[in-house]
Amino acid sequence: MPDADSKKLVGILALQGDFEAHEKALEAAGANTLQVRTVEELNRVDGLVIPGGESTTMLKLLGYMDLLEPLRKFAENKPVFGTCAGAILLANEVESPKQQSLEAIDMTIERNGYGRQIDSRVATIDYAGKPLEAVFIRAPIIRRTGPDVKVLAEYEGTPVLIEQGKHLASTFHPELTGDSRVHELFLSKI
Repeated sequence: MPDADSKKLVGILALQGDFEAHEKALEAAGANTLQVRTVEELNRVDGLVIPGGESTTMLKLLGYMDLLEPLRKFAENKPVFGTCAGAILLANEVESPKQQSLEAIDMTIERNGYGRQIDSRVATIDYAGKPLEAVFIRAPIIRRTGPDVKVLAEYEGTPVLIEQGKHLASTFHPELTGDSRVHELFLSKI
C-alpha cells in the first residue's frame, strides 16, 4: 500500500447516486478521495468519478451549482470515470430522450436501454480474460463508439466498459462489488 503522501487525490461528484460506494472502492484501490460539490473542490483533484443516479437530475444540479462548464473544462485536461448515469453524462450523444452532456467520449448512449428498474440485473462479464461481476441498474446501452474508443468489456454483444484516452465509462456499477479492478484501471490513468 502506498504511503498517504503518494496517493492520488480522486474526486467523486457527490450530488446524487452512491458516491460513498465509489469512495470506498477507490480507497481500497489505493487513492485518497474527496467528495466534490464545488468548483474549488473540483480544482483540487487529479481525476473525477461521476457516479450513477439520474442523469437529468444531475444535469439540473450541475447547472444550479454552476459546475457544468467547470466540469467540461476539467474533462478536457484530467481523467473522468463515469458509471451508468455518469457514462451518459460523458457521451457526446445521448438518446431516449436526447439531452445535454459533457461530450467527453465519442459514443452514442441510450438511457435506460435495458429497460425499467425491474429489468435490472447482475451478470458476469469477461474483463481482461477474467470474470467480473457487473451490476446493471436501469442501465444505459452504448449504441455506437467512435474510432478512438476502446471496448474493454461487453455484455450480450454490447460494450459496457470503454475507454477513450484518459476517460473511462461503464454502464454497470463496479462500486457495488468487492472487485476493485475497474477502479484500479481508472487510477492508472491519473
